[in-house]
Amino acid sequence: MLTYPQIDPVALSIGPLSVHWYGIMYLLAFAGAWGIAMYRAGKPDAVVTKAQVEDLVMWGAMGVILGGRFGYVVFYHFERFLQDPVWLLRVWEGGMSFHGGLLGVIVALALYARKIRQPFLLVADFVVPMVPLGLGFGRLGNFIGQELWGRETSGPWGMVFPNDPEALLRHPSQLYQATLEGLVLLTAILWFSAKPKPRAAVSGMFLMLYGLFRFAVEFVRDPDGHIGFDLFGWLTRGQLLSLPMIAVGVLMLAWAYDRSGRAQSAAEAIEEVSPKAGKSGRKKKSKKS
Repeated sequence: MLTYPQIDPVALSIGPLSVHWYGIMYLLAFAGAWGIAMYRAGKPDAVVTKAQVEDLVMWGAMGVILGGRFGYVVFYHFERFLQDPVWLLRVWEGGMSFHGGLLGVIVALALYARKIRQPFLLVADFVVPMVPLGLGFGRLGNFIGQELWGRETSGPWGMVFPNDPEALLRHPSQLYQATLEGLVLLTAILWFSAKPKPRAAVSGMFLMLYGLFRFAVEFVRDPDGHIGFDLFGWLTRGQLLSLPMIAVGVLMLAWAYDRSGRAQSAAEAIEEVSPKAGKSGRKKKSKKS
């Protein structure tokens, strides 16, 4: 059995002001995103310049916060929202959803791409490598805050969370997600995007891998108490929301490489015809002379 480290959720207190670890994780996530964006913006073929990174991160942050809150309310507490619609605006009461945050970022990027007059998919491919680091820090914040813990286990890797009223030996699923959605996903996306890829391929790879990782971890993550399982006695809300991500990711990858293959075939056909046309022209010219 692993021992849960006694970490005070409040990292720093200055008079009446308290700085929580969860807030620090958000700052680290945005700082990491900024650093990766600046690095990628320095490349010759970057769709976003270094001067535009500040606006990009701000737009993305607004998308995460607004979309995350909206998704949490609609996807997980829609009944409460119907009873108290103003609760949507009481963000200080907590509650964020990754899938809602993703939708918020998509809307924000679409608007930002239009603002800088760049294709949306190119901007999305530029942004995707910035996301896993934020996911990893977010899951560490969940672990420190003792929320979104795992199901009961008898394995030696289980731990008892002090705030758990049932005091069960549970999977530290937040750490599983921090590893898969953060470290592993970041490594995979950086490796995949290291060389030029067809438009939308990087975004498709991200959606597919995140969806697969989230779907897998949900088997050991405790489902929301007020929801339980949605289908078949084992499918959770998180898994239901991840399935479309996997499907869209696979379709985007197939579309990207099919489109790239057709473009390459067309270019090769033009290249093949051009020399023949040149030779024909030279022959005609020699006859005239």
